[in-house]
Amino acid sequence: MSIAVRERLSPEESRAAALEAARRLLIDHGPQAVTLKAVAAEIGKTHANLLHHFGSAAGLQGELARFIGRRVTAEIAEAVARARQGEADPIEIVDRTFDAFGREGAGALAAWMILSGNRDALNPILEAIHELVDQLGEGHEDKPVHDHTLWLVLAALGDSLLGGPMAEALGLPRERARELARAHLIAGMPREDEGGGA
Repeated sequence: MSIAVRERLSPEESRAAALEAARRLLIDHGPQAVTLKAVAAEIGKTHANLLHHFGSAAGLQGELARFIGRRVTAEIAEAVARARQGEADPIEIVDRTFDAFGREGAGALAAWMILSGNRDALNPILEAIHELVDQLGEGHEDKPVHDHTLWLVLAALGDSLLGGPMAEALGLPRERARELARAHLIAGMPREDEGGGA
């Protein structure tokens, strides 16, 4: 579905609209659908206009990775902060992470970059996650924040790519991987009588 943008947009607004359109195409139709031509059609711009903004298809991919990386880490950081303040159930962290890789498109983007040989385009996502983990670990050096993050990201990535078919093949409910990740996170958290939090 095209959302043709007819009004005059600033360069920043045009880039943002293009990245949002690229993310939607990625989620709805897969990586092969994310082309400069398709994104331009989605927002009512020309192919040349997108070339001006991104330089190439690889440039669009890199910016899309940065865009998704920021969204993913912002949502996870918010969930962790809320859990630490007792305002949210810690399993919200799992749900936000699984949603980021599934519904937000980070999993499809990562697979696309790896399979197309454009691993450098993944760097913005990896760097954003690394910065987030360092930030979350501050003041919590006694907790295995890096270990939990590695496990959770790999579980969410795997679920976004193969969760449905694998659960079906094993006769399990579609949400089983998410349930297992929740249980794993809760089991790894210190109990209140031990001190500490998420």
